[in-house]
Order: sequence, then C-alpha cells, then structure tokens
Amino acid sequence: MLVRSFLNWRWKVLAAGMVFVATSFPVLAQETLQDSIQSLQKQTSELKAMLEEMKAEMVRSHTETMALRQELEATREQLAAVVPVPQAGESPAVQRLEEDQQLLSAKVDDQYQTKVESASKYRVRLSGTVLMNLFSNNGFVDNIDFPSFVGQYGTQYSRGSFGGTLRQSQIGLEAFGPQIKGARVSADVQFDFAGGFPSTPDGTTLGLPRLRTGAVRLTWPRTTIVAGQDAPFFSPRSPTSVATLALPEFAYSGNLWTWIPQARLERRLDLSESSSVLLQGGILDPLTGELPSSQFLRTAGAGEASRQPAYAARTAWSRKAFGQTLTAGIGGYYSRQAWGPYRNVDAWAGTADWTVPLSNRWELSGESYRGRAIGGLGGGFGHSVGYSGPVSSLSTQIGGLNSAGGWAQAKFRQTERLEWNGGFGQDTILAGDLRRFPVVQQGYIDPTVARNQAAFINLIYRPRSDFLFSVEYRHLRTFGISGNSAGADHINVGMGVLF
Repeated sequence: MLVRSFLNWRWKVLAAGMVFVATSFPVLAQETLQDSIQSLQKQTSELKAMLEEMKAEMVRSHTETMALRQELEATREQLAAVVPVPQAGESPAVQRLEEDQQLLSAKVDDQYQTKVESASKYRVRLSGTVLMNLFSNNGFVDNIDFPSFVGQYGTQYSRGSFGGTLRQSQIGLEAFGPQIKGARVSADVQFDFAGGFPSTPDGTTLGLPRLRTGAVRLTWPRTTIVAGQDAPFFSPRSPTSVATLALPEFAYSGNLWTWIPQARLERRLDLSESSSVLLQGGILDPLTGELPSSQFLRTAGAGEASRQPAYAARTAWSRKAFGQTLTAGIGGYYSRQAWGPYRNVDAWAGTADWTVPLSNRWELSGESYRGRAIGGLGGGFGHSVGYSGPVSSLSTQIGGLNSAGGWAQAKFRQTERLEWNGGFGQDTILAGDLRRFPVVQQGYIDPTVARNQAAFINLIYRPRSDFLFSVEYRHLRTFGISGNSAGADHINVGMGVLF
C-alpha cells in the first residue's frame, strides 16, 4: 500500500512537470520573438533617420551647387558687360585680360599635376625665366653678353663680337610657411647660370649655376623681418632691362647693386589713406670688393676682419599718383675695414632714390650716392682703397677711395603690352684720391679706371603675360686715370618665357 502510494505521487509530480513545461515553452518563445521584433523596429527607425539626414544633406548640397552656378553665370555676364569682345582697332588690353584668364584657368586645372612637392606640409612654388639673348658688340668689353665697362684694344678679337647666351635664365623657389605670433613666414631663393664656365671646349655655352638672392621673411601687417642675401635695402632700385639680368643695368656705372647677406627690420607707418612712411634698419656683411683668395676656402676680407657688421638705414615716403606709387627715399651706410696693422678705414655712403610718375604712361626713377671705400657695394667700380706705395711695405699708407655716382631712367608705357625705357648712369672716383693713392686695390674692373659711363634705350614687348621680347642698345665709355677713354656699343635682342 505504501509502495503504491509512493508511485502514485511520483506520477502526479511527473505529470505536473510535463504540464508546466508544455505551457512554458510558448510563453518563452513568444517573449523571445517580441524582443527580436522590437530590436528590429529600433534598427529600422535608426536607419530611416539616417536616410532622412542623408537626403537632407543631398538637398543642401544641390542647393549650394545651384547657387554657385548662378553666381558664376552672373559673374561671367558682368565680365562680359564690362569687358566686351574686342573689335578690330580696339585696345589690346581686352585680349590680354582674356589671355591672363585662360592662363589662370589652366594653372588652376593643372594645380595637382604641376605642384612642387615639399618635405613639409607647406606650399612651395617654382618660378623662373627661360631667356635667350643674342648680342653684338662694337669694341672691346669685359663681358660680351652683358658688358659693364670698356677695355683697351689688345687682342685680335678686341674690335667686336657676336654671340648668343642662355646663362641669364633664372630659377626661383618660394616657400610659404606657418604663422608664428601673428606673422606669415615665407622664404625664397633665386639662381641663374652666370657663375662662370667649365674648362671644356666651348665651355662658354655651359654656364655654371650661381646663387643670386634668397631670404626668409616674417611679415606682420605693418612690420617685416628679413634675413638673407638681397640687394642693399638702402639702395633698392635698378633700371628696367631684359638685356642685363645677370648684373643689374648700370652696375659699376652708378648703381649700388651688390647682393649682400643681411638682416633688417622694416616698419610701415600710414600717414593717410594714400601716403605712408617706410622705416628700415639692419646689419650687413661688410664686403669690400676683394677677390676671393681661394676657390674653395673662404678667408676674411678687410671688412670681416674688423669683427663687426656693416650698419645701414633708410627712410622712404610714398603716396599714390596717377594710379601708381610715388616714392622718395634717403639712406645711409657705415662699416669698419681692417686692411692690416694700424690700417683701419671707415667706409660710408649716403644714398637717395626716387620713383616719380608724371602721368599714367610716363615715369622717372633713379638713384644717387656719395661715399668712401664702398667697393663691396659696387661703388668706385668695386674698389674700396688705394695704396701710397707697395702693399707689402708697412710704411705704405692705405686710404679709402671717395666716389660718387648715380643713374636716372625715363619709362614710357605706350600700351599695356609695350614700354620704352632709356637712361644714363655714371660712377667716378675722385681725382684727388687717385693722385694721392696711385696704386688702386685690385678688383673686378681694371684698377686704372677713373670714371665709367653707360647709356641705354630699350623696348620691352609682352604679347602675353608669360612671354616677352626685348631689343636694347647700350653705349659704354670708360675713362682712365690719365684722361684717355674708350667706347663700345652693345646691341641685345632677348626673348623669354616666364613660368
């Protein structure tokens, strides 16, 4: 009886468990399905929201694109209204604008293909000029392709010459750096191929690369710091010429031009909306015009042996006139030179420069100077000092050579593409110094030269903004210490492409 009761209890428990399981499975299955449906609904809602956002973004992009197209069309219509298609006999300025626009569009389209890659993330720009010069000389000159002075007849080739050169072509790089303390950082460097010739047959056609200028700049709205190699900032101008790029026009004929390592500070003060004053000051390498003592080793010159830099300053006033800039400036320079024991020379110069627009087409510009021992700047034909006797003798006196010079140029812009330039320059060593110090420092130009003159006239034609053509005539006359003189004529035809 007890066994039967136990078995009945077990069967009842088993039956109750089976009933519980059978009723629980549908409930569990139903709960799992509901969770899945809810999750799917949530994901569907999120996906729908994303699609709506993407649709809205596409609508905004389409609207902006249409607006930009409308602005572009309006700009084109305005340009067409302001600059109509030129007819026969109309000004070529319109054609030049169209050509410049085409050139700009081409540069933008090809930006990726033509960009210069740098090691940093900052932009680098390549520029330059491929320039071919054909020339003819009547007389004996120092350089037949870009002469500076006249020599005496003495060789079988001294009566004249003809040739061509590509060595005045230039290559430049410009880098645009970060902003530091509100200043834009930039740098540039320029080279040409006028650094000499290799000692090979016909080596005169294989010009060697040469460093011209280069500088690092920190530019604020009104202040600029410049460190590099540049033209003397207190004598900043040079005449306009395509025939003489390796040396500026009137080099050794009144133009203080030498590219000198320097560091300077510039500050612009606005006096009004149309006028301002520029203040400049800095230090320079105290060059003296001496020839290097070695091709590979740099030794101290007399200026560098003084153990102090040269000092210079300039003040310039500018204002608008006839749509151009009228500028007048004055500057000063000083350096100490040590030519041996107890042979110190104080070098100095005072300068003046100007650019004066006379109308929309006419312009006058020029520079003048008066100084002593400034051969390192190109004054005195590159000679700084003279000697009273043999250089090797300790009793020989050394004195700075006083010199004076300058140049002036007139510019006439006949059209937007054609301009005429003409000018005259002269450099002179004072006769009293030549009589007192008859042995002149050896330099680039013949030490017996007392005065050098140059005059030129040229035309520069630019059919396009990136192409130019030039013809120039120049007359040189060089005077010796004894008063004798020699002249030469130079004709130069140049054709170049700018990139």
